[in-house]
Amino acid sequence: MGKKGNIIVGLDIGTTKICTVVGELTEEGLEITGIGNYPSRGLRKGVVINIESTVESIKRSIKEAELMAGCEINKVYAGISGGHIRAFNSHGVIAVKDGEINSADIDRVSEAAQAVAIPPTQEVIHVIPQEYIIDDQEGIVEPLGMNGIRLEVKVHIVTAAVTSAQNIVKCANKAGLDVADIALQQIASSEAILSPDERELGVALIDIGGGTTDIAIYHAGTVKHTTVISLGGNQVTNDIAVGLRTPAAEAEKIKKDHGVAITAMIDEGETIEVPSVGGREPRVVKRRMLGEIVEPRIEEIFDLIKHEIEKAGFDGFISAGIVLTGGTAAIEGISELAEQVFNLPVRVGTPINVTGLVDVVNGPMYSTGVGLVRYGSKHATCNEFQRGSENVFNKLTGRMKVLMKDFF
Repeated sequence: MGKKGNIIVGLDIGTTKICTVVGELTEEGLEITGIGNYPSRGLRKGVVINIESTVESIKRSIKEAELMAGCEINKVYAGISGGHIRAFNSHGVIAVKDGEINSADIDRVSEAAQAVAIPPTQEVIHVIPQEYIIDDQEGIVEPLGMNGIRLEVKVHIVTAAVTSAQNIVKCANKAGLDVADIALQQIASSEAILSPDERELGVALIDIGGGTTDIAIYHAGTVKHTTVISLGGNQVTNDIAVGLRTPAAEAEKIKKDHGVAITAMIDEGETIEVPSVGGREPRVVKRRMLGEIVEPRIEEIFDLIKHEIEKAGFDGFISAGIVLTGGTAAIEGISELAEQVFNLPVRVGTPINVTGLVDVVNGPMYSTGVGLVRYGSKHATCNEFQRGSENVFNKLTGRMKVLMKDFF
């Protein structure tokens, strides 16, 4: 991998930025040793639309992380998101032949749970066991070695568009990288920011990125529901650009520096300087005008999320509340607005239980990158998508059995 051993690299290929996080497994836990950030210029709503631009952004991000960590990067764990993501819960049941459950029985029941109709344009990327049931005894985490006649499993299956996932792998390969695995971004983020108590009690993780908002609901220690909404922080930026008549790049800077999710939190006399278009002189406007643009859009995003949670039937299962993360979660007042919309406790999630460059990654925009490193440390497989390999996505099927075991 490089000069150091036990190094794991997460590659967060986002709509607004490509983030590379280098982590090293030590006796104390996970140490973050390098970070690389570069603007993303080849994606829209989480989907690759320009391979060459994406490859160039990946290379720049990787180079920065290599210099900081002092190692050579050639293998990464990549995140995936986008409106093409589909997820559902499934159930499998088998008869146990010899009375004692062995690994072959666990494999068979997982295969039974996957025996569902999936469109040919979609491919499975995650099969996450929620619980095993032996002879009507529910809530079993590890059935291996237990006695029983009937074995059941409840799983959460996540699929992605074959072409979208292939393009992510292709971009990484063209940048000189092998892809060790692909992970859904909100599942990766949860590895970095959720506590065991939150997962057990019930929590909704909301990762608001630039192009998409990724949702994952956990209850009783496992994921129950995931979905992706094709709306994110870029919509807020576009509203600012139009409302204040300023270039998109300046609108993004204004959002980060001065954006507030609740207009009432802004003093009446506060002003901001807004660059104009076409070489005109900058203008000074009231900051409340910015709040009146930002608040309705973020409230709309939260309303869509609330509707999605209620539609899925999990609104009564998130007693621990909401955890916001992603770059947009850094906007001032966003947790207070979320509490008003959801009527639940809300916190902004940042990576926890890491050492090393803690101050650098102590922000919601690094949750997915750090989470991919932690995901890689837990679910490392030998099924890599190597540079130049053909039919890379055929390897996904072969790693499902490994995933079923790794998640427990």
